[in-house]
Amino acid sequence: MAQGGASDLAKREQRLAYWLLAPTFIVLLLIAIYPLMSVVYNSFTNAVFASTTPTEFVGFQNYRTLLSVTVKSIPPKRDEAGNPIIDERTGEVAYESAVSVLPREPQRFRQVTQFSLFGNRYVLGATDPDFIRSVWDTVVFTVATVFLELVLGMIVALIVNANFKGRGLMRAIILVPWAVPTAVSSQMWAYMLQPNRTGFFNTVFWYLGLGSGEIPFLSDPTWQLPSMIMIDVWKTTPFMALLLLAGLQLIPSDIYEAANVDGAGPLRQFFQMTLPMLRGTIAVALVFRTLDALRVFDLFQIVLGQARYSMASYTYYQLIQNRQMGYSSASSVVIFLVLSIFAIIYMRSLGVRSDER
Repeated sequence: MAQGGASDLAKREQRLAYWLLAPTFIVLLLIAIYPLMSVVYNSFTNAVFASTTPTEFVGFQNYRTLLSVTVKSIPPKRDEAGNPIIDERTGEVAYESAVSVLPREPQRFRQVTQFSLFGNRYVLGATDPDFIRSVWDTVVFTVATVFLELVLGMIVALIVNANFKGRGLMRAIILVPWAVPTAVSSQMWAYMLQPNRTGFFNTVFWYLGLGSGEIPFLSDPTWQLPSMIMIDVWKTTPFMALLLLAGLQLIPSDIYEAANVDGAGPLRQFFQMTLPMLRGTIAVALVFRTLDALRVFDLFQIVLGQARYSMASYTYYQLIQNRQMGYSSASSVVIFLVLSIFAIIYMRSLGVRSDER
């Protein structure tokens, strides 16, 4: 009888818990799940933004257009005797046009890039080369910025974690770049990277004799991505340092005192004590920064505009400029999948479990 009463009480408490959790599930359903499902649904349609045009279901057509890529070998140009023609200017083999080898039906492929492998020339083509370039640029941007910010952030965190006079002021100063709004800092860097001696860097390089003072940082494709990486590293390294500093503050100081007594040097202490104890903090910092970098929008949009896209700015361009709501929704879903893949890789590789306490 007592056991049956306890069981009834447990069931009542369980039902009460479900009722108490119900508002949370409803809020999540309204603000997270419904918009996400709406984007997924639109990605399978030809919906046009701010239009009364009837929407039709197009299946995976948007995804096929976004993600279709092909690699074709480019044959060399040959003379009447069948021998490869050598370009007189470069001294290298001249190749046929990439357009001649890329498929045109049922969808037209356009060149993304060309590359050489084992003495042969290849072209990478895509039905939407701008989106493929935006994915590549965003991934390169993410890997480079997160790695540099982790290394520099660790150095800064170790410095400001040391006991010295003025440490509090130093901690406040390093946060200044992060506190500046991205729109403001992006515009500020755009002025400093001007392609003439009105730009700060061209002026400095010209005085140092390192260039003509006309380096096109933001118009030359070779310099565009390194410039974006430099700006983001300058702005976000303080945030990474702040996260790592919080982790360093949790490490008991007495273990370092014991290590000093045992004769362990600073490098040995860092690699055998500090890094293992910071693994959880580093994992959280990497996940936050990686997901943030993969969603980068304002920096590319303000500094480069339509000259070069990130995944997010390309999605914005398709939605606002081209009004292709279905197509931009498919692009958003691809971004969501890329973010999920990176998050899972980090969790698995760093051994972080979501249910850790």
